[in-house]
Amino acid sequence: MNEEKQPMPARTALSIRKAAIYAVLLLVVFLVGFVPMWVKVRECSSSLSQAENTLSIARMENTLASAAIDARRGDYEPARQSASNFFTSLRAEIDKGNDSFLSRTQIAELQPVLAPRDEIITLVSRSDPASADRLSDLYVSCRRIMKR
Repeated sequence: MNEEKQPMPARTALSIRKAAIYAVLLLVVFLVGFVPMWVKVRECSSSLSQAENTLSIARMENTLASAAIDARRGDYEPARQSASNFFTSLRAEIDKGNDSFLSRTQIAELQPVLAPRDEIITLVSRSDPASADRLSDLYVSCRRIMKR
């Protein structure tokens, strides 16, 4: 049972070569279509991330501005809820660390903003008119920090 290996017929070798060429061409065509779309997806992903960061900052500012306006109008319960939401979202964002949409400088500058949290919420809870001024001052300082 000594079988000698016979060379492949020329026709079979040619068809294998053709199949390999078609496979390479198909791969090249795929990559020609895939690479530009991949680059576009990366650009869109970056733009989306930047838009989400901007939206998050705007939401936080809006929440604090709502608290200040409600307190100024004498609507202390909605003002308290908005102030509490602002402090909660700010604390959560600061706690994210490197995953935060805030820069390290912003995080460092916003840390002291959290200090008067309990005092401000207590003022608003007691329907103290001074809470409107405190919330307005807080809004102005946070806006200045976040715009950088």
